[in-house]
Amino acid sequence: MQRSRRFMNKKAELVWIATTRQQAMQEHPLALSTLESSPDLECTGGKLQALRGFGGCFNELGWLPLQELGEEKREGVIRELFSPDELNLTFNRTPVGANDFAASWYSYDETDGDYDLEHFSVDHDEQTLIPYIRQAQRYQPNMGLFASPWSPPTWMKRPKVYNFGRIDMSERNLTAYARYLLEYVREYDRRGIHIDQLHVQNEVFADQKFPSCLWSSEDMRIFIRDHLGPLFAKEASDTAIFLGTLNGPEDMKFGPEGMILENYNRYVDNILFDEDCRKYIAGIGYQWAGQHDIERTHQSWPEIELEQTESECGMGGNTWEYAEYVFSLVNRYLRAGATCYTYWNMVLGQGISTWGWRQNSLFSVDTTTGQVRRNPEYYVIRHYSHYVRPGARLLDTRGHFSSMATAFENPDGSVVVVAQNALDRAMPFSFSGPGGDSERSQGFQVTLEPRSFNTFVL
Repeated sequence: MQRSRRFMNKKAELVWIATTRQQAMQEHPLALSTLESSPDLECTGGKLQALRGFGGCFNELGWLPLQELGEEKREGVIRELFSPDELNLTFNRTPVGANDFAASWYSYDETDGDYDLEHFSVDHDEQTLIPYIRQAQRYQPNMGLFASPWSPPTWMKRPKVYNFGRIDMSERNLTAYARYLLEYVREYDRRGIHIDQLHVQNEVFADQKFPSCLWSSEDMRIFIRDHLGPLFAKEASDTAIFLGTLNGPEDMKFGPEGMILENYNRYVDNILFDEDCRKYIAGIGYQWAGQHDIERTHQSWPEIELEQTESECGMGGNTWEYAEYVFSLVNRYLRAGATCYTYWNMVLGQGISTWGWRQNSLFSVDTTTGQVRRNPEYYVIRHYSHYVRPGARLLDTRGHFSSMATAFENPDGSVVVVAQNALDRAMPFSFSGPGGDSERSQGFQVTLEPRSFNTFVL
């Protein structure tokens, strides 16, 4: 039998924050204690990736309902999202042109055949996305920001539509599209908004009725290697290029015509094994079905940064059950090597996209009554983002709670444990923290409420 563990300061206190379906963010003081048996989650002493932080996406359909609120309520939502004292969303996303939660389709140049981009303009964003981002910058002046297009301008695609279709792979078109993305970065910079990362295409496997564009692995490899990479290396070297956002591939899935077989290596490795292409790629962003691939990339390419770029958005029900699923996604992506976790719609009004998809959000705004509601997923993100600071290191842990808990060491040396009890019954939970030997470790033992989210700050 493993001997009991004794800790340096049995009187030292830690804080336990618990959320159940009935009560949110309840704080309980807790003392460090001696464990009489092997802990449910134990630090091995190893430190893994440093985190950029947590964030969400600046969408037009999030900004517009905020404008229907009074100034005090609107400011309250912005503060809760971005203040370091609240959710502390530090690493966020913005679309390049229209996405599926834009008010309507638009690009920055819809003049057919304008290869010299004489009509390029981001003025549309001055009404929505740019003021949204500027409001966040008041609380997060050093906020990280990454961007991705959902579709190129229609005239750069075959067929010429904003939904469905593929990029026109002619030399003239690829040169113009790389310049289009560079001009976007430059115009935002001129407005005081720096784009830290450009992810080449949102969901390269999505063939949807909302803005989208399919990219084959070979087309992506050629575009980055021969056009986008060299241009940004010369003209915008402080904006990193990411291979993203990848919503797959799925090695096997079932479709209307039966089994569909795609090959992970023929998509991802086809690009990464091209050294002339890989030298321009700073990292890879994964979302949705990409959750099945991120571990494989981390195993094969541990030197490449990995990011989770869009939380799965549900169907607008904003249920407790879906929040539990999102909690499991955060755990899975971070354990697979992700340096950030990005929520999707931070705010919604009616909760339905321009193209007819109801989705979840952190906040719901009733524009008729002016009521603002925090949804269950708000508390999931808060249990991480409020306590786990940018630069925190994921701690290597083991134990039977590994699928429901993670541990982090903040830059100030504090240790944060985030744990779920997904069971329908109360569960004992014990944690043994980092330390040189078992006599110097710190830990605690508690009983977690059924179906609860919990954060412990040592």
